[in-house]
Order: sequence, then C-alpha cells, then structure tokens
Amino acid sequence: MKKLSIVAAATTALALLIDTDIAQAETLRLLTWGGYAPDNVVQLFEKENPDIEVEVTLSNNEEIIAKLRATGGAGYDLAQPSHDRIFAAQTEYKIYKPMDLSKINTSEMAPNLLDGVKANATIDGKVYAVPHQWGTSGLVVDISKAPSVKGWDDLCDPQYKGRTSMRLRRTILLGTAFSLGIDPFALYAKPDEYQKMLDKVTDKLISCKTNVKTYWNGGDDLSTLLLSGEVVASEAWDSTAFKLYGQNHNIVYVPPKTGALAWIDTFAIPRKGQADDAAYKWINFVMRPDIVKLMSNSTGAISAVKNGIDLLPDDKKAAVKAAFKDEDLANLKFFANIPPGIEDMEGKSLERIKAATSN
Repeated sequence: MKKLSIVAAATTALALLIDTDIAQAETLRLLTWGGYAPDNVVQLFEKENPDIEVEVTLSNNEEIIAKLRATGGAGYDLAQPSHDRIFAAQTEYKIYKPMDLSKINTSEMAPNLLDGVKANATIDGKVYAVPHQWGTSGLVVDISKAPSVKGWDDLCDPQYKGRTSMRLRRTILLGTAFSLGIDPFALYAKPDEYQKMLDKVTDKLISCKTNVKTYWNGGDDLSTLLLSGEVVASEAWDSTAFKLYGQNHNIVYVPPKTGALAWIDTFAIPRKGQADDAAYKWINFVMRPDIVKLMSNSTGAISAVKNGIDLLPDDKKAAVKAAFKDEDLANLKFFANIPPGIEDMEGKSLERIKAATSN
C-alpha cells in the first residue's frame, strides 16, 4: 500500500507539473496582413518555441488602427502597420510602446529600410517600429492585351472601357494625383490645398467609372479577374503581380511612369501587449534567411533583410527583375507620414466615387 501511495503521489506531482507548464504557455497574438503568418512558418516557430502559441488575426492598416484605438492598445502583442501609419496614430491615440532595439537583430536588416522606418516612426527620441517587408503599388497589366498601359491615367483610357480595375482605397487617389502632375505628399501640411487636389482626383475617378469592370478588394479577387481576361490592367500591389507572372508571363507589374508608390510594412508592439519577449522572438525568427524564403513565397513581397530580393523564390525573383529597371527603383515614391485629418478627407472622396453614377 505504501508503494502504491508513493506511485500515486508521483503521478499527481507529474500531472501538476504538466498542468503548470500548460498554464505558463504564452500566447503571441499577431495582428497582421494576409500571408504574413503562413501556417508553415507558425508551425516552425511553435516547434522551436514550444512555450509559445501563435494566434493570428488578419487585418489591414485601417483596421489595425481602429482595433488598437478602441482598446487603447490592448488585445494584441504584435501589429504590422505600414511605415506611414505609425506617427499620427501614436501621436493621437498612444496605441504603441517603444521598441527595445537591443532585443532585435537589426544588423540583419537592410540599413536604408531600417533608417527609413526609424525616420517615420521615431517620436520624442523613441523608436516605435522596425521594418519587415516592403513593396510597391503600381499597375498590373496583361501586356498581350493592353501594351500601352504605362501610367495611372491609362486605367481611364477609353480603349480599355469596362476592362480595368482598381481598389477604392487611398492608393488610387495618390496615384491619380501624381498622374495629374500633383505631388500629394507635398500638400499634407496644407489641408485646403489637399482638399482641392482631392476634388480634382475625385472628379477624374468618377469620370473613369465606365472603364472599371469592378473594384477589387483582395489579391485573390484581382488575380481571378486578370487570369480570366475580364480585366486587362489594374492598380495593384506588386506582390500580386509577381504571383501572377508565375502563372502567365504576359501579366506583368508595371511601375507607373510617375513612380511606383513604395511602402514598408513594419513590426510595432501595442501599448498593452502582454507578450513582448515572444514578440521579439517572432521578429528575429521571421527575419532569418531560411524563414524569409518561406515568408516571401507566401506574401510575394520583399523582405527588409539585406539582399531580400535574392531570397525570393525563383519565379518571383524573375518577376521583380522583369518589372524594375534601375531608373524605376530610383523613382520610387515612398508613402509619407499621414497627418491627422488627411485620411478622413480621403475617405469622403472615396465615398463620393463609390456613390457616383457612371457617366
């Protein structure tokens, strides 16, 4: 009986230890874009860090700000806003906490991208983000059907009536402004002039509605439209175009003649996040070359590590080289920090376009 009691006690102690380990397991709550936490990457991370469980919520820039604003920076442990969406959101809503750069392998990051994000995301001497992936927004074109499309305004060319597409978000407003010879970023500090610019852009895009087959919402929607031939040219993320290039070499990414709009998606830690150490582990993990290859295969975007283009899958690497000449890279227009109030103005313009009747 005594031996049985000892065995029972040992079994109970072991069960308690197991329960304690489970209780101590940490959840890393990611608020990120589609493709930025693919299942194979999550599984590898959890295998290397068995005490951390990853929970993924897919989002976008607008929703990231809205969710964290509503909770005061609670509910998530790591977010991935674009580099131009941090300064104003943090200044207005205090939704992030400063990054501890000593815990991040920043030496692996491309210096120009790291410096660029720091310049956009430093407030009162504290850095609130580091880069993860970068890419551009421009045009995706089936060159066998629309060989003359070279700029944003070509989406409104009457010869392509009913065969173009775009997303009703701020990117098409900015691109159209550049096509009209206006630098929208130079007007950010001048709300009255920015509104005049928006009025011109809005009128242009309303007059263009007869050209638009449909407004796309996600990369899968756009891919279907292009592969079916319903759409021959569209505003798009380069990553979507790179994926399509692998399926049809006639579908290519075209940097607009006025310059592709360049973005950097970042890592930022919400102010009330509860798993900072796990967040830093995730950042360092996904910036490793072996993981970068898996991530770039999922997103189609270019990692912010040194030589990120070389770590793309072969088909996407070929698509990048087919799309960009040196002069295109030199002509990139990086999104600038958005001052308070600008997005509200843009939102009203987008609503006007959406509600307008085609001419």
